[in-house]
Amino acid sequence: VQLVESGGGLVQAGESLRLSCVASGFTFSRYAMSWYRQAPGKERELVASITSAGGSMNYADSVKGRFTISRDNAKNTVYLQMNSLKPEDTAVYDCNVQIIRKYWGQGTQVTVSS
Repeated sequence: VQLVESGGGLVQAGESLRLSCVASGFTFSRYAMSWYRQAPGKERELVASITSAGGSMNYADSVKGRFTISRDNAKNTVYLQMNSLKPEDTAVYDCNVQIIRKYWGQGTQVTVSS
């Protein structure tokens, strides 16, 4: 199993970013996918998740209305569209799949300046 995230960067508050996570090594279309984030000195938190077919999504209260998770099963890719970014969204963002155990990518840094 391999998960490779990209799309992070440094933006100003109010701007947008789209993160991508390309998966390989398993049948992507059979599994739910999630995005997590971890800010310095804080615990990792679940940001958003999406079911295998993309029919249902869940979000942390802190990102509802601003972030959108989506997936393209033909491309083995899950996305996180992040709009109206805030300084408190600054964190390392990881995508995740659970196949017996949890698998993680290398993460992508998102930094939002005020």
